[in-house]
Amino acid sequence: MSAGSDTEQDSGPAHASEQLAARNEVLLVGRVSGLPEQRELPSGDQIVAWRVVVDRKPVRRPPEGVRTASVDTFDCVAWTARLRRSALVLAEGDIVEVEAALRRRFWRAGGATASRYELEVLALRRLSRRCRPT
Repeated sequence: MSAGSDTEQDSGPAHASEQLAARNEVLLVGRVSGLPEQRELPSGDQIVAWRVVVDRKPVRRPPEGVRTASVDTFDCVAWTARLRRSALVLAEGDIVEVEAALRRRFWRAGGATASRYELEVLALRRLSRRCRPT
């Protein structure tokens, strides 16, 4: 590493793999969309699934007449009993912080293999409750 530099030169693939560990970490803050749903999988496992919507920051102005997505929606799944209980008390509009791992799930549907990406939640924290009418 040179003086005053925050980076160091890569001396090859073996050296890089010794220094860098693979990571699958997702951290997002957004609002709950819809109500969390508890489901039983064919395996008998219980899960709670819900969606978190995160506003996109505009990167650049789109051409005239072209619409771009203004939000991203993430499917979240809680597997542990503690996280399932935490998820079930969430209400639509609550602001949450989610720590998760990105997973790709596969299953058979109609003789074909289907897949989707979802966030396997590792930690969940409600940051604020939605405004509820009085």
